[in-house]
Amino acid sequence: MKTDSIFYRIFQTAPGIFFELLGESAELGQNYVFRSVEVKQLAFRLDGVFLPQPDAPDQTVWFVEVQFQKDSFFYHRFFAEIFLFFDQYPQTVDWKAVVLFAKRSVEPCQTQLFRTLLDSKQVQRVYLEDLQDISTDSLGVGLLQLIGATPETAGVQAQALVKQARCQVQPQATLQRIIELIETVMVYKFPTLSREDIEQMFSLSELKQTRVYQEALEEGRQEGRQEALEEGRQEGRRNEALAIMLRLLSRRLGSLDPMLEEQIQELSLAQLEALGDGLLEFTNVSDLQDWLQN
Repeated sequence: MKTDSIFYRIFQTAPGIFFELLGESAELGQNYVFRSVEVKQLAFRLDGVFLPQPDAPDQTVWFVEVQFQKDSFFYHRFFAEIFLFFDQYPQTVDWKAVVLFAKRSVEPCQTQLFRTLLDSKQVQRVYLEDLQDISTDSLGVGLLQLIGATPETAGVQAQALVKQARCQVQPQATLQRIIELIETVMVYKFPTLSREDIEQMFSLSELKQTRVYQEALEEGRQEGRQEALEEGRQEGRRNEALAIMLRLLSRRLGSLDPMLEEQIQELSLAQLEALGDGLLEFTNVSDLQDWLQN
């Protein structure tokens, strides 16, 4: 699983969770849109930027980076990208930056060059390992805890979050969006989970409220049941994974060319899992074509 993609998907769907993580009001998310920004002349992309709405009273731009791997030169790249952004977008009024480290041990040790920035209020560092032992009523923080959960505890945590959402969230459309985010984390965290595994984590009524499995599992169920009888459980899982992947790609990239869809249908279960790791980074059909070619 590309963990950073999960975070970016969450922030894009519910930007208030980002501000809640920083101890701010989740309502601040209403003033922002989360997106990636390309610095065209240099052919480079900032993966996570909260851009203020044109009519927002606060025009601060927030740069976000999720870092789960050790990289000694992370800060060199991160701050270089930010200041190149300023060169490309000189109309920027103000800025802040947030780095979400999986653990303190992941953060680079050599920070001397950037001490002034790191000691300022403009740069915040969040260590996700600190969230695991926190008892919270926040659905947003709970969702981020779910990302770092172990396979042994993830199912229980997902169930608890769904129950919490049903008690706290209104209206129904908002509840459905929260359940979909929980489900999305589980799908990408454990792409080989079967329909039965998912149904054990979410009640049938909750599954009916979500778009991804409501549509994709309905398609995969018919093929999966038949294939499980004829060719065994493994092939049934592959068909369910295929149905889910085609649905997610369609939502991400629009209607797929029949030739591309045919190539995807020929992928093995392991290849479908690998495709699931990368699809959130696809920005257009060319990215999918390059992935299939490689």
